[in-house]
Amino acid sequence: MYADGACLGNPGPGGYGVVLLYGGRRRELQGGYSLTTNNRMELRAVIAGLEALKEPCSVTVFTDSRYVTDAVTKGWLRRWRSRNWMRNRRERALNADLWERLWGLCERHRVSFVWVKGHGGDKENERCDALSRQAAMGRDLPADPGYLSGVRDGGAP
Repeated sequence: MYADGACLGNPGPGGYGVVLLYGGRRRELQGGYSLTTNNRMELRAVIAGLEALKEPCSVTVFTDSRYVTDAVTKGWLRRWRSRNWMRNRRERALNADLWERLWGLCERHRVSFVWVKGHGGDKENERCDALSRQAAMGRDLPADPGYLSGVRDGGAP
């Protein structure tokens, strides 16, 4: 699975793109929001891809987001969750609503994360980037409820 997010301004209209590959099959997903952040779109891309899987499976997620890969591979996500979504004693983890969803999906599936260089010529990453930008430019995009409720700033969902 390849996943990418984009934001036209940060915050601003945002989108995500996903390419799912299995055997000889290919499926592309995209979506967008009227006001959000780039990090939220990076997370939403991974979540959308994992939620599209019909049964528990082993999946490798390729993303150019250090925010996502580092949070999972360096154990930040596990630590934030164990501290009730606090980064430390004073700071709440940003985007806790999406991290909680990702946590559940990682428990359902066997997920590994691989960082790829953005705009580095990886065909599928470039396709996800195009899908995410196209989605961000869509008309009548819905609101991102987590962003609007202040979750990205540490507020309660």
